[in-house]
Formats: sequence, structure tokens, C-alpha cells
Amino acid sequence: MTKVDGGLTMAKLAFWLGWIALLQGCMVKALPYDYSASIECLPEPLEPQYGGGILRNADFNAGLRGWSPFGYSSIAESKSASGNGFAIALNRSRAYQSVSQKVYLQGDTHYTLSAWLQVSDGSADVRAVVKTAGDFVHAGGVVAKAGCWSMLKGGLTATSPGPAELYFESNSTVDLWVDSVSLNPFSRAEWSAHRAESVAASRKKTVRLQATDSSGNPLPGAAVSLDAVRTNFPLGAAMSRHILTNSAYQTWFASRFAVATFENEMKWYSTEPSPGREDYTVPDAMLAFAKSNGIAVRGHNVFWDQPSQQPAWVQSLPYPQLLAASSRRIRSVVSRYAGQVIAWDVVNENLHFSFYENKFGWDASTAFYAAARLLDAGSALMFMNEFNTLEQPGDMAALPARYLQRLRQIVAAYPENGAGMAIGLEGHFTNPNIPYMRAALDTLAQAGIPIWLTEVDVAGGPAQAEHLEEVLREAYAHPAVQGIVLWSAWRPEGCYVMCLTDNNFKNLPQGDVVDRLIAEWRAAPRAGATDEEGFYEADLVHGEYKVTVTHPALNNSVSRSVKVELESGSEHYFIDVQV
Repeated sequence: MTKVDGGLTMAKLAFWLGWIALLQGCMVKALPYDYSASIECLPEPLEPQYGGGILRNADFNAGLRGWSPFGYSSIAESKSASGNGFAIALNRSRAYQSVSQKVYLQGDTHYTLSAWLQVSDGSADVRAVVKTAGDFVHAGGVVAKAGCWSMLKGGLTATSPGPAELYFESNSTVDLWVDSVSLNPFSRAEWSAHRAESVAASRKKTVRLQATDSSGNPLPGAAVSLDAVRTNFPLGAAMSRHILTNSAYQTWFASRFAVATFENEMKWYSTEPSPGREDYTVPDAMLAFAKSNGIAVRGHNVFWDQPSQQPAWVQSLPYPQLLAASSRRIRSVVSRYAGQVIAWDVVNENLHFSFYENKFGWDASTAFYAAARLLDAGSALMFMNEFNTLEQPGDMAALPARYLQRLRQIVAAYPENGAGMAIGLEGHFTNPNIPYMRAALDTLAQAGIPIWLTEVDVAGGPAQAEHLEEVLREAYAHPAVQGIVLWSAWRPEGCYVMCLTDNNFKNLPQGDVVDRLIAEWRAAPRAGATDEEGFYEADLVHGEYKVTVTHPALNNSVSRSVKVELESGSEHYFIDVQV
């Protein structure tokens, strides 16, 4: 058997590393989750989250102790003018050359990761990587700049225990500065507890009702019932044109969802298949169905920046004709549905693609958002809609930092665009990295604008339903998320990636997950009796309730509407029951 220094076998070393990791896990067991993040480039980095977690010398105040060069790099310690210590990877010739630290990961454990990074010149995309026995796991990334420190926040799940090594890589070989690094474990139970705490704080409210008679005297023993009128949190799904001719689809959809996004029917290639021949018959009918069932609609989409998704006749248009066609498109669709939709995906996927920027210049998206707001001056949110910002920490084009950078560009070039802007995260997951998903939401939340998951689905496989539930619970629990739409439009030939039912609208396992969560998140009826002082207290999901109070000694009852919304403290309502 292979020997190591000190005479320990590799098996014994693994045992001791595992035991140390177990002790570290116990030490952090009671830690709450830290939702903080920074999107500013700061003169000095902040302290490492969780004190660095399982990392040694996380703040480099002890020089390079615990850290090693990775990829035959040269590393050195340095200090800022204020005395803050940090590490530098020097004279890099390979993207992966950096500082690293070896750790031991616990199995079936979520890890949050954060670091502060800077480069010696210009800017660079920097990614955190965890090298395990059989994989290189991307755990997050950030755009690092010269002259200030940027925070990377990410995470990963260790499915099995074993040794690992954390390091950083970039798309440039400039010197890389690293400081305030953290890698902190949370068990599945702890992670779920964080969710429960966040749901209680951001989705529910303690409401206290007091029943009194006409003289203001409390009424003990009064019967109180709360009937749910609506739930505040919007859960929706994509809808296909087949809903117009399938009554079973209509019943199934309308009984579950508060929001709809038309899968393809409002897109340009659907409404104007040939130049000047506009046809809104199908989306008009779908909108009428939604309205008749109290279902809000998201406008999807005005433009799509992917070249292959343009109407066939648009792709080869010269500049003047393309400008005229684009102007006609945005005036037509936005004016038609202004005031009738709650949101617009104005430019779809403009981080990964740039059809209109290549044709009109870098500020094409800015102009489209400005025009959309002028054409629909109501309360509709204007979304940037993008994929992989939550799903793939290895996709550097869609990093939260890249998303926010693009958002700033759209607003900075035309400040009026800032009103009503919103963050749309598609959410097309394969094997969800839940810690990274939460970390990405933490970062995006710093923009202070609404965040929706707009096209959620999960790739097929035996764990599809389980993965879907994890994603939905994570999104619902995050205080910054204001809505979720599933990308599960039914078509007889099959759904895009994920169906919730079969063709007879009998639930598949994914549908069972959705129904279970709808029941759990929905404002539910409550009933009880007032105490000696006439009080009745309940923890209620945000929404609107009809409260009815009756008393055995009285012949009448009183009903009123109560809105439970997110504000500080509990809410106290006085309900007078007239004699």
C-alpha cells in the first residue's frame, strides 16, 4: 500500500481527513445562511463569509500558510497600503494557474463558496473550480477588475466524500489577486431549515384579529373563519395554442396557474410569418381565455437576439428594411397588448446572442427597451430574459455579474429604462447546482429590482421530479424571487423538455410535485375561536382573505376583506361585531 510522510497509509489519511471534516461540519451546524453579496468593486475586500468555513488562513493574514501554487504557478503574498494581506498568482501563462487549497468534502453536502478577486490589468472573467477525484466542478464566477476587489459568490454539492482542491482560472493570463475566500458546508437538513426560515419571513405573516362588540368590548369565544380569496405569489406555466381547442387542457390549466406565458404564439415568427402579413388571431384568443379565467399573461417576446430565431424573411434584410421591420414589430405587438400583460420579455437572450446589436450597434437593446416603455407606459415589468445565469456556473457569458453589467448598460444609456426593469431567469436545468442557484440569486438581488424565474424546466431522467422540486423550493424560498413560470406547455406531440401530465391530463411525477407545492403555498382557509381578550392569531401566507366573525350570543356576523402582505412586524385588525 502506498505510504505518505509520517508513515500514515493513504487509507488512514482519508480517515483522519474525513474525521476532521465531520468535526468542521459539527462546528458550523448552527450557522444561519448568509444571503449577503456585493456587486460593487471595492477598494478593500470584506471579511470572508463564515470566517472562511473549512478553509485555513482564508484572509491570508498569515501569509500563504495553507495555500499552494496550482498548475505550476508562481504565487506570492502581498499587502495593501492599509495592511490587508492577500495572495497573487504571478507570471501566469495558463488560464488555470492560481493559488489553491486542498480540502476534504463531506458526501451529500451543500457548500457555499465566496472569494474576492482582482487582476493586475484591465478585467477578466474569473471562475472558481473544485477539483475532485473524478471531475472539475465549476462553482461560480465573476468579472474581476484592476484597481478594486470584486466578490465571487457560488457553491456546489458534494455527492460523495473525498479529497478536493479549490483553485481559480480566468480567460486572461494577467496576475490574479485572491483574498477572503470561504468554503462552508451545510447538511441537507440545514439547507432545508434555511428555506423554511426564509419562507416564514418572506412569504408569511402573523396576523392578529380582535373581535369586539359595538361598545368596543372584546368578544371571547367568537368563531373566526378565514377564507382564501387569492395568493400573492404568482406561479404560472407556459401555454400552447392547443388550449383553445382542448377543454381538458383548459380545465387543468385554469385550476392551477395564476400566470401564463405563450410558448411561441406571440413571437415575431408566429405573428408575422411573411413581410407585412400580421396575424394575431391565435394570441388574441389565448389572451381572451386567460382573461376569462383570471390568469395574468407575460408578453413573450418582442425580440429574440438569437439569429436562428428570427422570422426567415428578417434574417437577410439590409439595414434600412430591417430597421423599418423592427420598428413596425415593436409598435404592433406592444401597442396591441399594452395594459393587458403584466410583463414584456423585450429582448430575449441578449447575453448569449447579438443579432440586433450586430445590425444596429451596441445600444440596440437600449433603444428597444425605451420604445417598449413608451408604447406600454403602464405597470408592466420590462424583463431581460436569459438562460444559464442560474443553471450553469461554467457559462461565463451568463454570469450574474455579466447579467448585471448588461442591465446597467441598458439603463445607463437611457436612464428612463430603469423604471420597471426586471430580471428574468429562464431556469432550464439539467442537474441543478442548488447552492450555486441560491448564490446567484443573492448576487442578482443586490440590483433591488424584481426577479422572476420565467421558463423553469428540468431535463428528463429518473430524478427529474426530485430535481424540479428542489429548484422550485429554492426559488420560492428566496426572498428576492417574485414569481415562477414553468416551461411545460402541453402539445400532443410532446413538450419542449418537461411535461407535467400525459395526453389525458393525468399527472406525471413532475405534475404531482407541482400540485403538492401549489397546495402548500396557496392561501388556505383557517378557522378558530377568539381568546379571553377577543384575539385570534394566525400565521398566513401572503394573500387576500375574507374574514368572518360570529358569536354564539349574537344573531349576526361580520365579514371583511383582509390583505396580508410583506411588511415589518405583525398586523393587527379590529373587527367589530355589532349587537
